[in-house]
Amino acid sequence: MTNLDLEKVQKQANNIRKRVLEHTVKNNGGYLSQACSAAEIAAALYGGLANLAPLKAPLAPALFQGVPSKNFTEYQTGAVFHGEQTPTSDRLIISPAHYALVIYTALIESGRLREDSLDFFNKDGYNIEMIGAEHSPGFETTTGSLAQALSQAGGIALARKLKKESGKVWVFMSDGEFQEGQTWEALAAINYHDLTNVKIIVDVNRNQCDGPMDTVMTIEPLAQRIKSFGWTVDVIDGHNLSQMYQVGAKETFKPHAILAYTDPMKNIEILSERLPILHYVRFSSESEREKYREFYEAWNL
Repeated sequence: MTNLDLEKVQKQANNIRKRVLEHTVKNNGGYLSQACSAAEIAAALYGGLANLAPLKAPLAPALFQGVPSKNFTEYQTGAVFHGEQTPTSDRLIISPAHYALVIYTALIESGRLREDSLDFFNKDGYNIEMIGAEHSPGFETTTGSLAQALSQAGGIALARKLKKESGKVWVFMSDGEFQEGQTWEALAAINYHDLTNVKIIVDVNRNQCDGPMDTVMTIEPLAQRIKSFGWTVDVIDGHNLSQMYQVGAKETFKPHAILAYTDPMKNIEILSERLPILHYVRFSSESEREKYREFYEAWNL
């Protein structure tokens, strides 16, 4: 990536935070700390870190048409926002469904989702779900309960290996998923099947719905634990795009995990007033909401 490219992606990351803050103030609720921590990750994934096919123009949000069945075989997943899938293109699996608002804003910033799409957020009949599902923009699979996506990605990666496709399978994960047993089973299975076409990037923001992760169940030392399952692991500053692109481009002879340590209050320091619970913002009063509105209006990044 050139400096100009990195500047563009950084601007998109800043705009992801700003859009989510605006949405949170407007709707009296939102997953704001996830935007603070994962904005650079999401912007980078849609800014070339994952090799996704381009779209001719941003797509509009669709009406919900039902779930796949034997009588409904023309079902389309949210992967249509990732462009045409070819043997050489990457697949991007979004695991933490509560990051949906972050993903939608990243799709808007990268020109894949129409600008006005958040007007349909969480509205009956539309696919812009508050908690992303397989029909939501950017979501190829339904990944909840939390921590199912890595197993699904392993199956996709095995199929791609058998078909001799060269494209990677990227998985965006949250660190809370490493409190789940299925994650560790998937790590073991992916290594056992020698699926070197798998890359995961983890938002390690060290927070979950009940507060700081180390007060619930610690996952550290995370890098050493994942390495013990046969993976190559890189630890980076999750707000440093240069590091992210450099590490993401590495060719490894093992499945590859990138642990991106992040700040769940990045650029929205007013969230510190809510410590230790940052998981979801619902304003307790109109005066608190006005304080966040003023913060948004003074945004100068």
